[in-house]
Amino acid sequence: MGNALSSWFHKESLSPVVLVPPLFERPYFATRSRMAESSYDLLFSKLARARLFEMYFEEAGQVMASLILQPADDPRVDVTACVRAPFDGETPEGFTGEAVFRWQRDAMDPNTFMDVTVASSDSPFKLRACTYDATRGIGVFTVLPLAPNKRAKAAEDAKLGVRYASTNFTVGTTVSPLQYAPSNLWVPSAVWMAGKAGPITAGVQFKSAGMNYLMLELFGEGNWSYAVDYGVGGKGPLDPSFNFCVEVCDNSKLVASYYHHLVVQRRVKNPFELNEVVGITNYVDLGFEFEHSKYRKDTGSQLPRLQVAGSWQANKNVLMKAKLGSGSSGLVLILKSWWQPSVTLSLAAVRDHFQGKTKLGFGLRVENFGGVSYERVDPNYVMLTPTKQHIAEGIMRETGKRPMLQQDGSSASLPVELRRPDDVM
Repeated sequence: MGNALSSWFHKESLSPVVLVPPLFERPYFATRSRMAESSYDLLFSKLARARLFEMYFEEAGQVMASLILQPADDPRVDVTACVRAPFDGETPEGFTGEAVFRWQRDAMDPNTFMDVTVASSDSPFKLRACTYDATRGIGVFTVLPLAPNKRAKAAEDAKLGVRYASTNFTVGTTVSPLQYAPSNLWVPSAVWMAGKAGPITAGVQFKSAGMNYLMLELFGEGNWSYAVDYGVGGKGPLDPSFNFCVEVCDNSKLVASYYHHLVVQRRVKNPFELNEVVGITNYVDLGFEFEHSKYRKDTGSQLPRLQVAGSWQANKNVLMKAKLGSGSSGLVLILKSWWQPSVTLSLAAVRDHFQGKTKLGFGLRVENFGGVSYERVDPNYVMLTPTKQHIAEGIMRETGKRPMLQQDGSSASLPVELRRPDDVM
């Protein structure tokens, strides 16, 4: 009897619980092929800003359906497929599709991989492979079109590349071996270099204009880009951070941007939750972009482009986004169920200010790509149930005050969606 009463009182005094929802878009998914691309194109918060300003908004005017599937027996293998159709359904030429079959050497290390892409484009079959030695920081990659429809497109798409990457410095180059060069030598189609010192990251990139006269392009027709970024905060989704970037793109336009990722706690007022659930983690992203193009004789003067956007993930099922810009403005509502497989529905409405038209879009995503439920947790997030409820010791400074989430534990034991990525540039 005494043990039963003791057990009952102990049950009533459970530690406060904070719900830590998974992210709608897995952060590592967008960067898992980064070793086969230019580091310059991924640094300077470019991926985060593309996700904020473009993802889901780009579905306006069309219907999109995609699959992301991974067999449970072999997590090193997965397939992604996407089909897009015009919203009016009257132009069959507008139907596009793509499927990617991917294999990587280690399920937890995406930097050595091989994939085959099948697409309704000028390069319907394409092979991409990459190997990266983490101990030496050296990687080699290739992109090969297997059955191109156009010879010129094949020469443009075929690439060989080599890179060096460390925590504070990266340099690399790609060549297009099938493009004609008068000197019969392979000349770089792209060269990039970037470095980091404290909160400042700077980089430069050269991209060939397709002439393959190296010296002429370097000092004339080639496209140079420069960027400098000031950012503070961690890379993980649970780490608040901000980035301010100024970039000169392709010798023709100036881009200034700011991106801020906020991790906030709010109270839970839900009668269906347990009494010990005192708060929930929300993810809020804010950003703006200002782009000014240089005057060109062929296009005339270019008006500056300005846009601001924000997104709010209220819980594990609802994400809302909005943007206001000189070219277009829009709203997006995304709903996600965490079944197995999970299903995501998105509704987009975008107003084109130049055409004076409003376009609607609909998206459907089905995925079973790992991380639907948490497998390992940080000592500060002790798993209570498989539904993302975690005991957070010491989150309440005072009863009734806003809960504060501790984040000083090892990120290695966090679920994949919430881990900090490695520091290799």
